Amino acid sequence: LLFRGPRRDLTKPYLAFVGTTESYGKFIATPFPALVEQALGMNCANFGQLNAGIDAFSTDPFVMQAASEAEITVVQVMGAQNMTNRFYTVHQRRNDRLVSTSTLLRTIYREVDFADFHFNKHMLKCLKQVSPDRFAVVRDELQSAWLARMQLMLNRVNGKSILLWFSDHAPEDEGTGAADDIGRDPLFVTRGMMDEIAPYATTVIEVVASGDAISAGTEGMVFSEMDVMAASKLLGPIAHQEVADALVEAITALR
Repeated sequence: LLFRGPRRDLTKPYLAFVGTTESYGKFIATPFPALVEQALGMNCANFGQLNAGIDAFSTDPFVMQAASEAEITVVQVMGAQNMTNRFYTVHQRRNDRLVSTSTLLRTIYREVDFADFHFNKHMLKCLKQVSPDRFAVVRDELQSAWLARMQLMLNRVNGKSILLWFSDHAPEDEGTGAADDIGRDPLFVTRGMMDEIAPYATTVIEVVASGDAISAGTEGMVFSEMDVMAASKLLGPIAHQEVADALVEAITALR
């Protein structure tokens, strides 16, 4: 895995950040790990990966070693769709990409041509459109796999850990939703799942972007004209500052 630079010194003490697109800071000049580093004056190693799921890190010995040796590791809550499970296999590094589907999934959805899918989210949206009832079986499998994988990863962090929820909404139970609505990121992670995984972290922080952060849209973000749509789906610098402020307070209390 390659990470956002510049390279950080992993001489102890340092803080480690493990997470997906928000941790990486796509379109953000100074993402929240860098803001925490500026506020605390302490090396912060950002291991965020674009569209990463838990698999990107749990199978990478370097990341898990670095996280275990950090004074405090911040683990962002990642969606449950970008993980290998009983129904499909994802790319080892680019976890949002579909590699193969299992015989079990093809049996459940006999009418679906899985050759059309290259990305997990696209496939899942189509599966729910075809049959919301059968989709519930797939979702349950992803949620069970997420819980098991998160427990394993948090248990491998020897030092203190902060489980970070960063989104435009708080964890919630799934509603019925429209036929093509599979939910909001982090996908399929419910309040009950957060409560179940909480004991495995030293502390849990939930940061829901404020109204000001959401209404700011892409203000202050760095992107080309071709990336306007992608940037509009992500939270901007104001939200990253809100996360950094919450983390600085939590990290100061833990040290």
